[in-house]
Amino acid sequence: MAKVLTAKSVETMKPDPNRRLEIPDAALPGLYLVLQPGGARSWAFRYRCGGKSRKLTIGSFPAISLAAARDEARKAAQAVATGTDPGAVKAERQAAARAAVVEPDRDTVRAQVEEFDKRHLSKIRSGKAARRFLDRFVVAKWGDRDVHDIAKRDVIELLDGIVDAGTPTTANRVLAQVRKFMNWLVERDVLERSPVAGVKPPAKEESRDRVLSDDELRWIWTATAAEGQPFGPLTRFLLLTGQRLGEGVGMTDREVTGGLWHLTAARTKNGRAHAVPLSSAAMEVLASVRRIKGDRRLVFTTTGATPVSGFDRAIKRLRKRAEEVAAAERGGPVEIAPWGFHDLRRTAATGMAGLGFPVHVVEAVLNHASGSVSGIAAVYNRHNYADEKRAALEAWGRHVLELVGERPAGENVVKLEAARS
Repeated sequence: MAKVLTAKSVETMKPDPNRRLEIPDAALPGLYLVLQPGGARSWAFRYRCGGKSRKLTIGSFPAISLAAARDEARKAAQAVATGTDPGAVKAERQAAARAAVVEPDRDTVRAQVEEFDKRHLSKIRSGKAARRFLDRFVVAKWGDRDVHDIAKRDVIELLDGIVDAGTPTTANRVLAQVRKFMNWLVERDVLERSPVAGVKPPAKEESRDRVLSDDELRWIWTATAAEGQPFGPLTRFLLLTGQRLGEGVGMTDREVTGGLWHLTAARTKNGRAHAVPLSSAAMEVLASVRRIKGDRRLVFTTTGATPVSGFDRAIKRLRKRAEEVAAAERGGPVEIAPWGFHDLRRTAATGMAGLGFPVHVVEAVLNHASGSVSGIAAVYNRHNYADEKRAALEAWGRHVLELVGERPAGENVVKLEAARS
């Protein structure tokens, strides 16, 4: 049953994170408070005109108060009573205003993406990645179109094209960014309704719990030798260090001093500076990488100016090579379940835990802010576990090399000297 809205109830009403709500005002039939999942509030008036249900957007709260919204709704109701469609009148006024604006392109998708970047994306850590998705897929496709003309069908066709190109997971990521962009336009009263509402992710993604078996590790390691630079050494390095792909590809020689890989807060996903002890095995991999000259001194690059790219193609090649290695070993076709670069990180973490290292040490290696040392404990625990991290990564490096039948450089010399003493 509808209740009379009050200024306090409008301000404190909690949104439903999963859907858009319309709360009727019992004090004025037809007036609704529209509550978006993100918390944005606006006013709308529903009425019938010419035998059809119609909706008039009044404006957003708190720019338009409850009293002002009721006043606008009363005017609209009076117009309906005289046979006038208030929504059509408003649309005509807006069209005339847009035609008179000196900047006729302000409502193009390109212009609104620029505004979205300026007022929102530029202020969040993931903003640059989101802007790249929007530029590559949305602006490239719809850049000169008016945002008011984008319909649900356009969104679905955009996603279908990405899926048909063989990158269904990318389609899911694009959908997420388009949804955020369109919801932002709704919150700013640019759009009345998001064209993404009701659009489901086009691809079903596998649960992120893939851990490589010992056999798979051996096959992939061998495959990296055939792959060569830059993805062969990069794959080995990520497996041995347990770090993220984005952090690995941006690595520079300047970041490595005294057997430590120093990552600044700006270089990590969670904004926490991180020092990664490099095991003997990881140092061997770095030493094997042929450097390409460049001012940035990038390690994994093909140009010397920018980090390596083309990850989708690389992972497909590595998967195929690994299956060829497995087939040669087993004497027949072997199908390896799909795996990606992030699975190397999960495999390293699982492997270190399996070697007996405690969870808090493994999390320190991964630079995780949550987990066994979090909350109030994290405030007082400032120990960086440097020695423990080095021990864990050294043990993991030895374990991997033993699996693939190799030994770290110098290990035979060390053993010989120990035998003589």
